[in-house]
Amino acid sequence: MLLNFSEKLELVNKWRMQRISNRNFLVILAFIVGIAGGLAGSLLKLMTHSIAKFLQDDIDWHYKYSIYLFFPLIGIFLSVLFVRKFIRGKKLEHGITPIIYAISRRSSKIDGHHVYSQIVTSAITVGFGGSCGLEAPIAFSGSAIGSNIGRIFGLSYKEVTMLLACGAAAGIAGAFNSPVAGMIFAIEILLPEFSIPAFIPLLISSALSAVISRILYAEPLFHPIATDWEVGGIVFYILLGGLVGLYTIYFSKVSQLVKNWFGKIQNPYNRVWLSGISLGVMIFIFPALYGEGYLAIQNMLDGHFNAIVKNSLFVEYRDMAWVVVLYTVLTLFAKSFASLFTLSGGGNGGVFGPSLVMGGMLGFAFAYGVNLTGFVQLNVPNFVMAGMAGALAGIMHAPLTGIFLIAEITGGYTLMVPLMLVASISYFINRGALKYSIYTQVLAESGDLLSYEDKDRTVLSMMKLRYVLETNFVVLRPQETPTDRQSDIIHSKRNIFPIVDEKGKLVGVIYSERLFSILLGEEEGRDQTFESLAQRPADLIMESENMEDVMVKMNKDDVWILPVVNQEYQYLGFVSKSSVFNKYRGLLIRQGQYLE
Repeated sequence: MLLNFSEKLELVNKWRMQRISNRNFLVILAFIVGIAGGLAGSLLKLMTHSIAKFLQDDIDWHYKYSIYLFFPLIGIFLSVLFVRKFIRGKKLEHGITPIIYAISRRSSKIDGHHVYSQIVTSAITVGFGGSCGLEAPIAFSGSAIGSNIGRIFGLSYKEVTMLLACGAAAGIAGAFNSPVAGMIFAIEILLPEFSIPAFIPLLISSALSAVISRILYAEPLFHPIATDWEVGGIVFYILLGGLVGLYTIYFSKVSQLVKNWFGKIQNPYNRVWLSGISLGVMIFIFPALYGEGYLAIQNMLDGHFNAIVKNSLFVEYRDMAWVVVLYTVLTLFAKSFASLFTLSGGGNGGVFGPSLVMGGMLGFAFAYGVNLTGFVQLNVPNFVMAGMAGALAGIMHAPLTGIFLIAEITGGYTLMVPLMLVASISYFINRGALKYSIYTQVLAESGDLLSYEDKDRTVLSMMKLRYVLETNFVVLRPQETPTDRQSDIIHSKRNIFPIVDEKGKLVGVIYSERLFSILLGEEEGRDQTFESLAQRPADLIMESENMEDVMVKMNKDDVWILPVVNQEYQYLGFVSKSSVFNKYRGLLIRQGQYLE
């Protein structure tokens, strides 16, 4: 049956290659990816909110609220259990980082199970109260849809990458009902260098996904509430931008600390217990941490400023304005740990949503606190929205995504100037302290980041030593003489010969110029052993070294070729600048085609 499907697919491919150009076919596939992304986004939101509604409203059980705080623990446990039982032998990754890695290192290949596994695990995690967002999982699911559709039709790396980006854009557009933000997200995060033709498939996928999402799940993320802004408030927007920028630096550093801490815990179920119980305790103190947290932001936008204190241990102080501000600030910092604990413990989600919530809370605390001084009265909802844009811009290094996303989902196009100010200031402060975003830091440290700021270094980091290793050399033994190997030496097309003993260890090298001189009688040594004639190479390359180190060694000694050995100094082959340059040229061509 599988064979028949492959044969039919091959026939379809042959027909479309004869009748449809690749560019037009890519547009057709962008339609399909957009529709599939919209369906996936709608399904994820429907599943998540159905689970949440069932747990919170539909279960009529007297003791339900006695285990309410354990729901996040149950959700994380079920998510881990699903992965271990139903995705055996494969890894479930979360966040945007693996998508960027797939583009840089895996020829834009994403395992097919991510199409559904991202939806199931994130719906369980967030539906049960996990303090993270749905946006990264749906972007991952959309990327997997685009990647696998492209691979099914045998498209090139450039075209598969474009469909992957279309899927991510469709996911974001469907999750937020914001097609412009979806398209800009794909360009800013996944396609940092693009050309105008790249807009067309992205526009199609984003728009279709938003339409499908609105038809199937019309409930908006936030209800439009934007009002005009006053020029006199510009100074305060600038101050908010600086404050949000500093907070994004804090969050990025805490994120790395929490990941490292949980990474030391080997048993996955121990991570589940630790994260689940810690999350339950935090939710007990700060109820707004339960789930995505968008309800708390909507209350702030609606003017219900003390709603965040309701249902908490401090409900009796809800009419004390400074208590509300202080409690919001504490909730803000608790949200950073709650989201990171959820993800590091085994739950599936992303920091996209938490970034919006944290930025909104910071904007609220700032504006409401300034108003309490009595010196000025700021429009609090406007600052909530500006804080959301600033947090997204700083944490993700995506200012345009932050600006247009908030403008679309809140109807805040009248706030474009404040959004631009806060987002740009936050971005530049974070970028000044941290060169890489929360998504790219790990990839940059491991040399797996596709960067356009230092193309030489990036292309070298993409190379693997094994791909430029050359082995077609005549190997000489230490006890042999030039006379013994005269025929092999004369007919060799190489100008260097490795001298290797019986155990495979490299004794030295000798160049053809010297060997020909010996064989022609211009120099003594016809009957000397190669061990006595061996020369020490200028340097050795270890098989574990990266290509950047290899080029440093070659340039340091101004040599064209160097031998490669393993940890036991056994000979493996040679690396030459010619092979490196050929591979380098191929990768540059690939990068150039990537977004033509």
